[in-house]
Amino acid sequence: TSLLLAGALFCQSYFTLANPTENAIRAYADSLYLRIDWQWIRPRAPFVSMGWHPETGYIKYDRNGLNEGMILYILALGSPTHPIDASAWKEWTKTYQWAEFYGQTHLNFAPLFGHQYSQVWIDFRGIQDEFMRGKGIDYFENSRRATISQRSYAIDNPGRWKDYGPNIWGLTAVDGPKDTTITIAGRPRLFFTYSARGAAAGEIRDDGTLGPTALGGSIPFAPEITVPALVAIREKYGDNLFTNYGFLDSFNPTFDVAFTPQHGKVVPGVGWFDTDFLGIDQGPIVAMIENYRSELIWKTMKKNPYIVAGLKRAGFTGGWLGD
Repeated sequence: TSLLLAGALFCQSYFTLANPTENAIRAYADSLYLRIDWQWIRPRAPFVSMGWHPETGYIKYDRNGLNEGMILYILALGSPTHPIDASAWKEWTKTYQWAEFYGQTHLNFAPLFGHQYSQVWIDFRGIQDEFMRGKGIDYFENSRRATISQRSYAIDNPGRWKDYGPNIWGLTAVDGPKDTTITIAGRPRLFFTYSARGAAAGEIRDDGTLGPTALGGSIPFAPEITVPALVAIREKYGDNLFTNYGFLDSFNPTFDVAFTPQHGKVVPGVGWFDTDFLGIDQGPIVAMIENYRSELIWKTMKKNPYIVAGLKRAGFTGGWLGD
């Protein structure tokens, strides 16, 4: 819901002409955003629940710790109709885990998507909340460090997964070959289908499956390591991974034996390759390329009054926000 709303607000601020079509776009964005009752989705206030099902009610988990929920809290804080308490952001940041991983000190969240999704929409360069003022960095720098530490993990490759190295890396939530354990070269290997893979301090979930979206979604943070990696995987795996519509969702070089995957395909001696595109993984690639190229999404969202209000209520100051 939050990602959809962020997209709607982008459209609201992008289509600015005074004509019937663009007037309607802006009105539709308001009709979606302003009706959301953010207060209702907090059964365990001040935190926001991860969701609600008509059959079973609220999901028993809340948005805690650094993750893709940053955009959710900012939207909830910026609402002029049903906002949550301003204290919610500070209470949320109290659940953060600050740790060192492969020489980089940053907020702990293992899959890279948690460091990317909110920053698709918001330019966090130079703006800080109370937590980041205390650390002397911003969330953009935090994501840069998380990206670098993941690459360092792949270079070290403690799991001895095939092909991992300086240009073959990227753990995040993607499709996988199969929920199974297979012995390969005398070593039992645990594999998953769709799973939130990642590597962080005390939190490793790695079955050798990598996602191009992990690289593409981090292009603005660390282009010097992500762009060469994207080029390398396209050149190495060719048409097995790259198509007319860009990268397929994921691949696993270790799963290269004659076992039948639950979906996707196995190329003997090369590995497993997904045969699907996932919108939630394709989107960050395209959006972050454009942010790196022109800052289009960032510049547009800086004009949206709801986003600006949400950031300020969360306590962000400095940079393009001012004091």
